[in-house]
Amino acid sequence: MTRKNIFLFGLVLFSFLSAFAKEGMWIPTLLNKYNIEEMKQMGFKLTAEDIYSVNHESMKDAVVLFGTGCTGDLISNEGLLITNHHCGYDAIQNHSLDGHDYLTNGFWAKSRQEELPNSGLTVRFLDRMEDVTEKIMAGTENKPKDSISVIVSRNTKRIVAAAAEKGKYDASVQPLFYGNQYFLYVYQVFQDVRLVGAPPSSIGKFGGNTDNWMWPRHTGDFSIFRIYAGKDNQPAKYSPDNVPFKQKKFFKISIKGVQPEDFTMVFGYPGRTQQYLPSQAIRQIMEQGDPDKIKIRDLKLKILSGEMEKDAKVRIQYSAKYQTTSNSWKKWQGEVKGLKRLNAVSAKQKSENEFSQWVSAEADRQKQYGQVLSEFEKLYTQFAPYTKAYDYYAEIMLRGTDIFTIISFFDAIDARWPSLSPANQDKIRKTITPKLEEYFKEYNQPTDEKIFAALLRVYAADINSRFLPEDFRSLMSKLSPEELIAKVYRKSIFSNQDKLSAMTTELNPKKLKTISQDPVFKLYRSLKRHYEANVEPYYNSIQKQIDENLKIYLSGIMKMHEGKALWADANKTLRVAYGKVEGYEPMDGVTYDYYTTLKGIMQKDNPAIYDYNVPQALRNLYQNKDYGRYGKNGTMNVCFTASNHTTGGNSGSPVIDAEGNLIGLNFDRCWEGTMSDLMFDPDRCRNIVLDIRYALFITDKLAGAGYLLDEMVIEE
Repeated sequence: MTRKNIFLFGLVLFSFLSAFAKEGMWIPTLLNKYNIEEMKQMGFKLTAEDIYSVNHESMKDAVVLFGTGCTGDLISNEGLLITNHHCGYDAIQNHSLDGHDYLTNGFWAKSRQEELPNSGLTVRFLDRMEDVTEKIMAGTENKPKDSISVIVSRNTKRIVAAAAEKGKYDASVQPLFYGNQYFLYVYQVFQDVRLVGAPPSSIGKFGGNTDNWMWPRHTGDFSIFRIYAGKDNQPAKYSPDNVPFKQKKFFKISIKGVQPEDFTMVFGYPGRTQQYLPSQAIRQIMEQGDPDKIKIRDLKLKILSGEMEKDAKVRIQYSAKYQTTSNSWKKWQGEVKGLKRLNAVSAKQKSENEFSQWVSAEADRQKQYGQVLSEFEKLYTQFAPYTKAYDYYAEIMLRGTDIFTIISFFDAIDARWPSLSPANQDKIRKTITPKLEEYFKEYNQPTDEKIFAALLRVYAADINSRFLPEDFRSLMSKLSPEELIAKVYRKSIFSNQDKLSAMTTELNPKKLKTISQDPVFKLYRSLKRHYEANVEPYYNSIQKQIDENLKIYLSGIMKMHEGKALWADANKTLRVAYGKVEGYEPMDGVTYDYYTTLKGIMQKDNPAIYDYNVPQALRNLYQNKDYGRYGKNGTMNVCFTASNHTTGGNSGSPVIDAEGNLIGLNFDRCWEGTMSDLMFDPDRCRNIVLDIRYALFITDKLAGAGYLLDEMVIEE
């Protein structure tokens, strides 16, 4: 049987049963039970204890949750940390806004005194994880549904409070398999994280949105930070007196290079997968959700692109927003294409038929699971109009236009201001002022007003009138986009930093009344209140029913496959994925090799295009073949692909070889495999990795920061 036929057979039997070792994001504490023997058969030479242990140092102690959604890797015992350039992008941009264009030119501290602090940036080390299902469910036996949720909440708070040890740790309990299992995660959080180095965007973001999600890839997607601690080596707020964090466990780096079929492991914090969704959900994502969000972001990106090309200052201000907006926009397009190619709805239906046959085989199963599939059909039919209204509100009101974000700072305090004590009122004033100053650094009125008019027009045109307030519909029927800008946007105090700041410093009931009469504030509040009354409660109610049904569904799936390895959906907790170095065939007649080189960068070099304008220093190094110990046989490798199952949050994850050495940084997936959050295809799902040799080459030969390599342990 061919590999492709095996895959199709696996779909027919049960699409979410792992037929291939490369599929899955596995819980580290369960590797001994489910995975380690298979990993060794594929070439892994260490033990499960080497990956995760609570008794001795292990790889988990060298991996951090970086910020709120990436992974970082310790590469020295002096707190030196490497992650992706796009993960450090906000920090790099913020320092650029202070007058230094580190996005364009890069940044490298020449000493530890020059390393730049980053307010609000944290890293989290996992101290331990523990299955607490029995403790969470204690006391729920034979209780009604509403009582169970109360008991679970109470038990969760008690467990989290005990694990936090009065603030020493940050703890949380996360459900797995839609609440059929619960794990406790205990973290040590470091708040002093400083920028050490970042290549220019023409390296760290080479190819921009054009190359994003695509292979072949030539992006040097890395940045370097350092973790600082108090004199006792414990977490501490930023202080000039803090010292580099000491950690015995860090990754050794191998510059031996990779070959096809080499074992690879990705260890990090994948954000979200949804492999167990029913066929109705997949159809809704393919035919409604993704297309709607693509349409809205397409409008926004076209405006941003035009404005950023015209003005270098606007380019810096909106670089991070453009990247965030375009990332999912392009991913959703690949997701739809991949799901269609896999006939995903049909594959899910075949899996559901298999489940239905298992249920019908016994009376007890019929009693417990007999209505699950028909319930999905009913619920998703009800859900469709609300998900559309929800997606438009989220994309336009929450993530669409800057002026609505600025207004949101004030909306929550307006109604409760008179009841606040003078001390609390003063505290709010002092809180809002720096938030405004920070936000206006990344705000350009001509840009935002174009986005404002374009997105509100599509909101009015596409959403059912019952989900929109009458005053908004009336306004949009009367005003052209130009009139909307002139008569609404430009008359708003929220578009003027000086006026708004002056208002804020003397915030009082009279000033708040003036704010409440602002034309954009009134529009924002009308849309928000209508949404909260006519969309949100119904959306949340149906979503809750779907989740409850999914819990029952997953309970059945787990019993149906009792004793077999099933992996829980990713939820931004530490996971292991493993596979091998390999290329792929994206379409008929096309074969992609597993690696790219500096030669490919020079082939794409175009000084007229910002994202492809290669630094002259890199051109010189290429011309002279001056690669140092990082190149091989006159070639400088840049990226490679492997068959590890990854998703958002795995950005910056260490890619590890069979001996446990760092060989690369995960930073993307191939576009043809972006549907892997919902359905995995072993033939085309590939993670894209920055070859660690290229990162070291850039740091040493281009940036002249070779002193950083003196901290590292490098295997040649």
